[in-house]
Amino acid sequence: MNDVLKEKISLLPDSPGCYIYYDKAGTVIYVGKAKRLKRRVLSYFNRVHDSVKTNVLVRNIADMRYIVVNSEEDALHLENSLIKEYKPRYNILLKDDKSYPWICVTNELYPRVFMTRQVMPKGGKYYGPYANAGVARTMLSLIKELYPVRTCRMPITEESIGRGSAKVCLEYHIHNCRGCCTGEISAAEYGEYIAQIKHILSGDTQLISDYLVSEMTRLASELRFEEAQVLKEKYQIIERYKAKSVIVSTSITDIDVYSYEPDDDNAYVNYMHVRHGSVVQCVTFELRKKLDETPEQMLSYAIAEAETQFGHTVREVIVPFVPDYESEKYTFLVPQRGDKKKLLDISLQNARQYKADRQKNAEKLNPEQRVTRLLTQMQKDFRLSELPRHIECFDNSNIQGTNPVASCVVFKNGKPSKRDYRHFNIKTVEGPNDFASMIEVLTRRYSRLLEEGQPLPQLVVVDGGKGQLSSAVEAFDNLGIRGKVALVGIAKRLEEIYFPGDTVPLYIDKNSESLRVIQHLRDEAHRFGITHHRNRRSKEQTVSALDSIKGVGEKTRTALLSHFKSLKRLKEAAETDIAAVVGPAKARTVYAALREQESAQTAAD
Repeated sequence: MNDVLKEKISLLPDSPGCYIYYDKAGTVIYVGKAKRLKRRVLSYFNRVHDSVKTNVLVRNIADMRYIVVNSEEDALHLENSLIKEYKPRYNILLKDDKSYPWICVTNELYPRVFMTRQVMPKGGKYYGPYANAGVARTMLSLIKELYPVRTCRMPITEESIGRGSAKVCLEYHIHNCRGCCTGEISAAEYGEYIAQIKHILSGDTQLISDYLVSEMTRLASELRFEEAQVLKEKYQIIERYKAKSVIVSTSITDIDVYSYEPDDDNAYVNYMHVRHGSVVQCVTFELRKKLDETPEQMLSYAIAEAETQFGHTVREVIVPFVPDYESEKYTFLVPQRGDKKKLLDISLQNARQYKADRQKNAEKLNPEQRVTRLLTQMQKDFRLSELPRHIECFDNSNIQGTNPVASCVVFKNGKPSKRDYRHFNIKTVEGPNDFASMIEVLTRRYSRLLEEGQPLPQLVVVDGGKGQLSSAVEAFDNLGIRGKVALVGIAKRLEEIYFPGDTVPLYIDKNSESLRVIQHLRDEAHRFGITHHRNRRSKEQTVSALDSIKGVGEKTRTALLSHFKSLKRLKEAAETDIAAVVGPAKARTVYAALREQESAQTAAD
């Protein structure tokens, strides 16, 4: 610290407030809040931090100033405003998506109702934002079906109506408007429509439903059935809309819900406002970390931002964990079950969907980004020292020790590289011994790669549990590549991942992309091995049956198999059919030999 900075810090109060750091050029590089300013600011300078980014920030601080407020809550809101004003380099970056649509009800004698993406507070009352324009359009369509709201932009005043300069348009003649411009409908009567529209946009559709039912009953009792039918149709429209909205419980009144979804250097916080058990507002904030902020801090920023943007002042707030946010206005609740837990799950689902959409959009522009993200996740899950761009998986296949084979499949950048697949016929192992077979295959595979100077994979997967993994470790030790290539085993029953030397397996999330890649590897190795084993077994059975017949050479075998297509059909063929292919003499020999083989097999069974 320089002398000026030391002097300022020594005079800091122990009050709540915000502190602002500047670099040598006088640029704001960080804004923070504190419950006790002096203690918080000193914590930056009295130790070396675990975060490299924080240490870099401290080295760049040349000056500071602070603002004292009455409470930590006020400090949080002030911090939020200062960050938006200065956009400091080391602060959380809150990405405001200005493209969210809103529905505006204007402040006019005859208000208009329309969708917009620009919020101008003095222009009227705004409802939203909506997750997508389709939802907003659905709301406008509902309102249009219920109420004859004007759609023109004509400025209508009492003076303009008195002059009689305007004429009704087509919307009036097709009964979509009541003639606001000419005063055919009074401002008071039109205002009743607007009041009901505001209730619908606020999510309070029950009040409108009750009103329509009472009016419908009154009109029916007065034998005004046509008017009652019009109200009935409006009531049915409202009920259909309610059925499509997200209703959790009618016992839940006004409540806010926040969920948190982390993602490397970003975080996604979904905010939902619930009114009468119905989700009427849903927005996801994207925040970018700058100094390894905790989830509690990130969530507090999002809460402050939602309060600033939407102004909802509910008492109860549902959260996944208690945020770093002290306020007497809110009671934070972390539900474990019930309807409120369902609300939290819905919010989390929206946050994850928003995150997935962002990733998909980014990967469309840069396909390599998806590969890097996937491999980075695998590197983290499997404790690797480098990205697993080259992965190989091995599987053994035999039937009671007969025709033992093994397969090796290769994935590069998370995708199958089929031209690099390899088959192995087991040569040194007799009988059904998967462990010894695994040692032989791995030894043959990697001794050849080492001899030819080809690159080794970053990760090797063996299909099996502890036994197969132990055999693989033995093969790697003999080759001297144990520390150069990562090795894991995957068990079939519960998809456990085993690491060398660990007795407790690793259980990866069933929805994880890392596990899906390993499962794909395992399934490919199994398919490739089984196919080779089946082909080899079929070939040996066919060749052995015809090779043992004296006087039948290669040309005869080829002619018979080409005509009958398989050994089974040849055995089922009559002698005359065989004679048509190879002649009567050889036909008698082949037919008799096949019958003899069949009798011997039956006797053995």
